[in-house]
Amino acid sequence: MADVTALKPLNPDEEAFLRALGRVMTLLPRVVDADMLEGHSITSTEYTVLVHLSEVPHNQMRMSELANMCGLSLSGMTRVVNRLESQSLVTRQKAPDDGRAWLAVLTGAGWTQLRQAWPTNLASVRRHVFSRLEGCDIAAAAEVLDRIAPN
Repeated sequence: MADVTALKPLNPDEEAFLRALGRVMTLLPRVVDADMLEGHSITSTEYTVLVHLSEVPHNQMRMSELANMCGLSLSGMTRVVNRLESQSLVTRQKAPDDGRAWLAVLTGAGWTQLRQAWPTNLASVRRHVFSRLEGCDIAAAAEVLDRIAPN
């Protein structure tokens, strides 16, 4: 643990940035979820899982990898996949190369849901994020965010 007496307090700009980032991290998932749930019966997290599965070979991924990509714990991912399984959007299969590991697999119904939900997600993200960043250097902002949470 750092010596508290040697720590330099945040300056007003740093404090303002940190508070604004916290508000975005709290608010953005709520508003996108509301849009997704209104138009479709999935949350933005569930949508993100479908997106990741759609982008990999054979539309399947180890649960642990998928959890990591989505920023969830393995138990959190299990809960999300359980909800998607109950809607027949994803299935779970044992990994053929490791009997202890499970794969999440995108189903045909999952593909259909993904295609149907994509316009809603896009409109939500454009409305809640990009409409407010007009004139900003998006590439530079993405680079800064990647420094905080690298891929």
